Amino acid sequence: MIKRTVAWVDERVGGSHFLHKTLNKVFPDHWSFLFGEIALYAFVVLVATGIFLAYFFNPSLAHTVYHGVYRPLKGVTVSAAYSSAVDLSFSVRAGLVMRQTHHWAALVFIAAIVVHLCRIFFTGAFRKPREINWWIGLTLLVLALFNGFTGYSMLDDLLSGTGLRIAYSIALSIPLLGTWIAFLVFGGEFPSDRIISRLFTTHVLIVPVFIAALIGVHLAFVWRQKHTQFPGPGRTERNVEGTMFWPTYAAKSTGLFFGVAAVLTALGGLAQINPIWLYGPFRPENVTIPAQPDWYLGWTEGALRIFPAWEFRFHGFVIPNPFFPGVLLPGIMFTLLYAWPFIDARMTGDRSAHHLLERPRDRPGRTALGVAALTFFTVLFLAGSNDLIAKWFTVPVDTITWVFRVGAIVLPLATGYVTYWAMDAYARSGAEQFSKVPLAYFLHRELTNSNAA
Repeated sequence: MIKRTVAWVDERVGGSHFLHKTLNKVFPDHWSFLFGEIALYAFVVLVATGIFLAYFFNPSLAHTVYHGVYRPLKGVTVSAAYSSAVDLSFSVRAGLVMRQTHHWAALVFIAAIVVHLCRIFFTGAFRKPREINWWIGLTLLVLALFNGFTGYSMLDDLLSGTGLRIAYSIALSIPLLGTWIAFLVFGGEFPSDRIISRLFTTHVLIVPVFIAALIGVHLAFVWRQKHTQFPGPGRTERNVEGTMFWPTYAAKSTGLFFGVAAVLTALGGLAQINPIWLYGPFRPENVTIPAQPDWYLGWTEGALRIFPAWEFRFHGFVIPNPFFPGVLLPGIMFTLLYAWPFIDARMTGDRSAHHLLERPRDRPGRTALGVAALTFFTVLFLAGSNDLIAKWFTVPVDTITWVFRVGAIVLPLATGYVTYWAMDAYARSGAEQFSKVPLAYFLHRELTNSNAA
């Protein structure tokens, strides 16, 4: 009966050929390919926990007196949003686990996207014909960053309110359009009574739909264009060596999903994160000190802290200080990333289609540039805690700020040079492992430069 039913459906839909092709599709085996799947499964956990949280959260700034179970807040006038978030943490069964699992999943989701994009960058997987998928991945990162910010900003605690104040100031700093953009987004002058409801709609409805759609398009491109693979014996631009989708790869992928879900749930139950009841409700006259955002926005915080107090006047218009680290720097970064497939093709002169990946040592210049960029943003990330570092080491915060200003210039140049030197020696040696590169190959460039001088 099952056979006849399947045959009846296939005669009318014609899906047997597609199903056969799908089940026999080959995926290469390499650990670095798993980060994209980790991002996908973290997003699934985000959606599942987010649906649960949406039932109990009240996105309103209406004033209410807290009478919940958390005694230090009893009798305090708070917003309905903050009160519902605290009640969700203490009064709803499994509410705190869901809140913290959702937060951890967001952190892992963005981290997996970043690592996945780094793998694509350092292995040249963005080259023809995968430029469109590179752009889709970058857009997913932008949407994930934005949705992460809207998520922790709508709880109306003191930390998120401080972050919203910074975001409002950055929006205002945009020349000509800043005031209009800030009032459009916030619905009025900060603090506006409309921002929480707008953040909620954006966070739970608009951005997740776009993310899900882009993930679907991204996977469709991967399926259509064939998976990339690292060079090796028997591997060419026309074949893929690995395991078939069914049953081996499907079993591994299913196990990875449950592993990711288990780790995120364990973190949600055992590792405290974003304890809003300790921060207290947001008051415009109060600021949380020290205040650091989630890791994925730490580099923006650091850039704002260490950028010199410069402002410029141009034809009667003032370009405020927050514009440069808060708008111009991210704008330049993402513009270069979106244009990188064309920049790389022009620099290398290689415009052919590729399905075999490059190893970082094959392109020392690209690898050095990537390491330098990562070093730069790591310095900015650490600079976002300059006040804490100054406190720990009992050093004036101005001194720490200047250390990071110098480090943001010197360290990327140093790490880029060392990386280029090491990768160049690695490539010339022909060794299979970096640890087996003879010392002579590392000294060759220095000796050559010394003799030439």
